[in-house]
Amino acid sequence: MAPPEKRLLKGFNEVVTVDPALTSDDNPLGLIKNGAIALEGTTIAWVGPGHAIPAAWQGVPSEDFSGQVVFPGFIDSHTHPVFGGDRADEFEQRLQGKTYLDIAAAGGGIAKTVRETRVASLETLVEQTTTHLATSMAFGVTTVEAKSGYGLDVDSELKSLAAINEAAQRLPLTVIPTFMGGHDIPPEFKGNPNGYVDHLIGDMLPAIADQGIARHNDVFCEAGYFDVAQSRRILEAGMGYGLKPRIHTNEFEDIGGIPMACEVGCLSADHLLNTSPEGIRQLAASHTVATVLPGTAFYLKVPRYAPARALIDAGATVALATDFNPGSCMSQNLQLMMVLGCLHMAMLPHEAIQAVTLNAAKALGLEDDRGSVTAGKRADLALFNLTSHHQLLYHYGVNHLSRLYVAGQVVRGFCTEPATA
Repeated sequence: MAPPEKRLLKGFNEVVTVDPALTSDDNPLGLIKNGAIALEGTTIAWVGPGHAIPAAWQGVPSEDFSGQVVFPGFIDSHTHPVFGGDRADEFEQRLQGKTYLDIAAAGGGIAKTVRETRVASLETLVEQTTTHLATSMAFGVTTVEAKSGYGLDVDSELKSLAAINEAAQRLPLTVIPTFMGGHDIPPEFKGNPNGYVDHLIGDMLPAIADQGIARHNDVFCEAGYFDVAQSRRILEAGMGYGLKPRIHTNEFEDIGGIPMACEVGCLSADHLLNTSPEGIRQLAASHTVATVLPGTAFYLKVPRYAPARALIDAGATVALATDFNPGSCMSQNLQLMMVLGCLHMAMLPHEAIQAVTLNAAKALGLEDDRGSVTAGKRADLALFNLTSHHQLLYHYGVNHLSRLYVAGQVVRGFCTEPATA
């Protein structure tokens, strides 16, 4: 259903614009107190203080949102929501001292999920993925990136991407599908990683491109998975089909993924727990967004988090995402990830908010039409029952979301507001 043509939302305690035209050292989020937003169809037409509402908007239908704070719709720029089965048993194994790599070596980890994803029906994957993405929306997310990568053969990767796209049709949020055939080496190619890379490039990528069901191409450039040369081959081959490159790297070791990612022009480099000062400088000097995933470090109980503070201080663009997946971060709560970013990565609250809005949009190449409350951008808005934006992370573990707008349309059934509101 199309949104009403013109509406005025007013009386907000704060409009958190994250608009670079309004930000400053004293106001890093471009806050507007007692703010108002004019919507025209799917678009933000005007934003400003309540006392300056243009005359042309004085008579249009309006709602008062006193006692609320509005943010740009949150963007979760790194998730793995399509998979069969679960890995709940691995939680206890980790508590008993086994590492992520120990579990993988024993046949668990990604390999287990691959087995279960391959045998799952398309409809099962669609239903589960729809549920996973709907949960993301309930935390204020209006755009989510969604990766395949638990099929690792042509048919299962196509099935996974089809599930992502079908789930996207069932929900009002924007879903950005990413092909991640380079997630792991499947069992039939164990001991022959180059053979799998040849298969991925020669068979999987053409099939993905032929169906036009992915926008990005991602690879796990990590010790024990894909080395730098293999990762470069995968990413450059994907670029030949118009798939924008992304990379997982430096989660366990620094094997040289960052300089390669910057050279190739990856939209983002993600994880980054073991990133050297030189790697930080390289990211800061590039257009590649550094995406940190504190939920994974938290859940795996690793002693080192990504160096978000050093990245920000060096001038890198830092995004923050959930890394929602069945093995190392079974959580879609992007608000919690922001808190972890502050507590464990020395991010300031305004930096965490920027990291899930405008910077996350940059990680997906979408900054021109979302990520800030700016006239001309999509009307993706997350409203919270808060007196100030500071309370969002201070009062953690509680979801204060009251209303969600996606492209100007109020989303029902995901928020705390009454159904008749």
